[in-house]
Order: sequence, then structure tokens, then C-alpha cells
Amino acid sequence: MGLIRRIARARLAARVIRRLRRAGVTDARYHSRAFEIRFTAPGDAEPSILQLEPLLAKRPRRQAVDDFVAGLLRTPGLPEAWAEAAPLLRPVLRGVAPGAPLRRPAWPFLSEFVVVDQPDTMTYVTATQLSAWSVSADRVFARARANLPGAVLHGTANGPTVVRFVDDGDAYWTSHLLLEGWLGRLAEQVGGVPVAFAPERGTLLVAADGSDHLPGLFAQAEECFLSSARGLTPMAYVSDDDGCTVPYSAPPGHPLHHLVRRAERVLAVREYSRQAEDSPATFAPLTLVASERDGWRTRAVWERNAPTLLPEADEVQLGDRLVPWPELEPLLERSGEYPSRWSGRAWPEA
Repeated sequence: MGLIRRIARARLAARVIRRLRRAGVTDARYHSRAFEIRFTAPGDAEPSILQLEPLLAKRPRRQAVDDFVAGLLRTPGLPEAWAEAAPLLRPVLRGVAPGAPLRRPAWPFLSEFVVVDQPDTMTYVTATQLSAWSVSADRVFARARANLPGAVLHGTANGPTVVRFVDDGDAYWTSHLLLEGWLGRLAEQVGGVPVAFAPERGTLLVAADGSDHLPGLFAQAEECFLSSARGLTPMAYVSDDDGCTVPYSAPPGHPLHHLVRRAERVLAVREYSRQAEDSPATFAPLTLVASERDGWRTRAVWERNAPTLLPEADEVQLGDRLVPWPELEPLLERSGEYPSRWSGRAWPEA
């Protein structure tokens, strides 16, 4: 992204934040990578996310911002009644989300969240909101999934092909991977067992297992994941025997083994890095290293005599020693962070 565009985006964000603060919002924060503002509206307990992209093209921009924010604050953050909220619920896949929203594990480093989808904002549902609606978490997750259209594609592929779903903001294509049986139903459209990639929130790529497209899609997914402000995952996913989406497996000897292994570790490195952005210095970083024998590996460093919260890694460097994670884990205690980190009472000697 060019310097002029970055400046324009930052100025727009600053203008929106000033307008929100004049309206009584005290916690508005700009997240440049996602080009969004997170805030809690007066009277609300749940954080909202305001996407700024739609405002870039509006002219005159100052008046557009004033009108936009005024309309936004006239609209309650969350409906008070379950009957009003239920049709607006949508499931979303994320690594880390703002605040303490309701979530449940989906796949490694990704969780399923529920949002209230309104015209200008997307508000995460929190556990405390369930009491106000007098509903259970299971009911909220189930209704959110039921609100997805579960679109069915027509036609049959003449051979292995790639189907690309691009989200216009309302389709929630990547969330469709949460629907049981949905991915498997694309077999005729891609010419084989469907393999899905969701590199960023608005892009879903599906191809046939065993096709010549897969190696290139791994590279494409990683590039998109790392370059996008809304990166989701570089990994591949398939349906299991029950129709549930699970990570694509490629054991040693499989032609895609090293690509799958790299994607898993690229995701781990990125999610631990995101976690550490606003966290204490005691959060040890995770890095990606190449190994001639094992291919791609992750490595954490535990400094001697320094308090450290370690990410889960293939290996941990202790001084001049590299210790495999299975040997070190029995000496560690899991902490309460997400993604999980571990602490050690003392630096283990050789």
C-alpha cells in the first residue's frame, strides 16, 4: 500500500474517532491492518467493529463521516429482545477477537464467534448477553448457523477446477465451512473431493483433492493470508465422514506433506504474533525455521533467568540447546491465554 493511501486511511480513521468521542465514546481505537475501528457505544456492554472501507469513496467525506456516525449512534448496538436479535446473528471464524466475546473452538488457532450483523456495524455477542436474551450459548450458535443461506451451486465440472467465492460483505462464505455437509456438496462443481482454503475473511477457494491446482493454491493462500489485513488461515480443509470440516491431513510421504506442514506453522506464527502485539514482553515470540530432515518447524526462545510465557512450538531454544516440545512440556504449566501459552517455574538445566 502506498504512503499517500496509508495517510488518507489514517486521517479518515482519526476523523471518525474524533466524531465518536464527541458523541461520548471513550474507547474507540483504530486498527490499521484491518482498517477498522473498535468501540463500545454508550449504554452498550459489547464492543462493536466499524469497517471504514465504505467511507473512503464518499464525498464530501467530512459530511459523510458526520452523517454516518450520527446514524450509527442512533441505532442501538444490540437488540434487547431475542426475537429481534435472532435473525441478525451470523457465525464468523476468527483467530483473536476484541473484548471477551462468546466463542468455541473450531480448528487449530481458529474459533467460531457469533456477531449481530447490522447495516453499519458488526457486534460480537458476549456471554453476558445470553442472560439478557434468556437463551443458551448452544441456541445462539445454532441460530447463527441456521441464518446462513447454505448456498447450493449448480452445474458439473468437466474436470478438476477451482471455485472461488468472493464475499460482498453479506455472504459470509468462509463461515459456510462451519455448516455440516456443505463443503462435501461441492464435489460435482470442483470435480472431486472438495478441499477448501479461506486465506482471508472475504475469500473462499475450493478445489478437488489430488488435482494439479492444490500446490499452487497453498502458495496463493499463504500469500493472501500474509498480505491481507483480514487474514484468516493459509491451511487447507476437507469434510470428514460426518460432514464436519476438518484440517487437511498429509502424512509423511504424501506429495503435499511439506506444504501442509508449512501452512500449519505459518498460521501458528501469525496468530501468536497477533496475540503478542498488545501483550506483556514476557510473551516469547514464535518463529518459523527450515529443517532438512523435518521440513518447516516452529521455534520459541526461553531466555535464562527471564520470566517467559512460551507459545507451543516444535522446539524451544534454551541457551545453546534445542529441546523438542514433548520433552519440555511436562515441566510447564498452561496459562489462561488464547492461543495457549505455557510457563515454567525454573529454566531447566541439561
